[in-house]
Amino acid sequence: MAVPTPAEMRRGLDVAASWGKLEYTGWQDENISWKEDVYLGDWSYLDELRVSGRDALKLFRDLAVNSFEIFRIGQAKHAIFVNATGKVIGEGILQREAEDQFLFNARGPVATWIEYNHRKGGYDADFSSAITQFKFQVSGPKSLALLSELTEADLTSTRFMHFVDAHVSGARVRFIRQGMAGEVGFELQGPLSSAATVRKAILDAGQRYNIRRMGARTAMVNHLEAGFPTVTHDYLPAITEPAEADYFRANDMTVVDDSSPEWYQSFERCLKVKGSFDGEGPSAWFRSPVELGWTRNIKFDHDFYGRDALEREVAAPRRGIVTLVWNAEDVKDVYDSLFNAHDEPYDFMDWPRAQWFAMYASSVRSGGTEIGSTTSRGYSYYFREVLSHGVLDLEHTEPGTEVLVKWGDPGHPVKNVRARVHTYPYKRDNRRADLQASLRSS
Repeated sequence: MAVPTPAEMRRGLDVAASWGKLEYTGWQDENISWKEDVYLGDWSYLDELRVSGRDALKLFRDLAVNSFEIFRIGQAKHAIFVNATGKVIGEGILQREAEDQFLFNARGPVATWIEYNHRKGGYDADFSSAITQFKFQVSGPKSLALLSELTEADLTSTRFMHFVDAHVSGARVRFIRQGMAGEVGFELQGPLSSAATVRKAILDAGQRYNIRRMGARTAMVNHLEAGFPTVTHDYLPAITEPAEADYFRANDMTVVDDSSPEWYQSFERCLKVKGSFDGEGPSAWFRSPVELGWTRNIKFDHDFYGRDALEREVAAPRRGIVTLVWNAEDVKDVYDSLFNAHDEPYDFMDWPRAQWFAMYASSVRSGGTEIGSTTSRGYSYYFREVLSHGVLDLEHTEPGTEVLVKWGDPGHPVKNVRARVHTYPYKRDNRRADLQASLRSS
């Protein structure tokens, strides 16, 4: 496994820090951007795995739930990796750059899980994990018109989850048609040395399209509106089961202190839970791809780690994911309690998304019985609604179903917030819209 040099690590941290600003033009304005105009988001901190060689594809086929029967050069896949019990370790975007050359971008322990299996399995493939590229997301109804001004490439012929390589201000840039906002968009990837130049070109041209930069305060709201469950926000990575114990030992992660790998010290701070949902062990906060709405990605045309467990679940699923719309009056009661000097207030609802580095899971009930949990609670300024993801027993997933969300940490005052089941995702998915029509309407 290639180890990044200190200079490479500094460059990666410098680029990643630009995403860390809470706001640029205000979280309300930024929340509108991807529905009406266009935004620029910086995801350069994501892990990069480069795998090449005769067994490169075999490594991913052995571990991912996805089919690889059709995987063309220039194509990308939403690759999902599970543990032996079928619970999600992590997921990300896998790109096929050449016949035996792949790039995988993700966040969390899934990167080291793949590296561990690469080493353990003796695959005939080279492996590198250095962060060498910027990753800018440009998304919104006006994104195509903006990007078409920056490059000689005809982006209108790019199929969803495919990519083309072109140039921006002299820099070689990859344009991947995908994104997390539920709108037409591209992720731009290129060498870190060109990040400042490409960012400036996007922002300069974007002034004509009312472009906004995406701050950390509202960045995750697009995941909530458009239906993208996220590690540590909607599930804990399923890496603590007995079958994966060797993975922990191999990566020296049984003790987290100053001697542990820096990446793990950073990520471990997010492996916490809050909220009223409770369980007997960490696995209560794990989720399967079926529960997270990714059943369509699971293909049993190959053997992969965790296949047996998923075959059983796909045949008889128990829970599914929905959007929950929280009752506005009940939410107002939570805020009103902060101004009542005589009683202990309810737990604070951060706005527009929680800044806790934790999985905040609240118990969801119907008729006094727990039927699931809800995560990623947040406020959509555009839709003027408090929304959350919810993984519920299937008999309660019909849109319009009324449920109660138990708001408050154990031992704190509890507010039973009324909520209504809505279709998932909440926002219409426009990512596959016709690009010619999108360009004409910009």
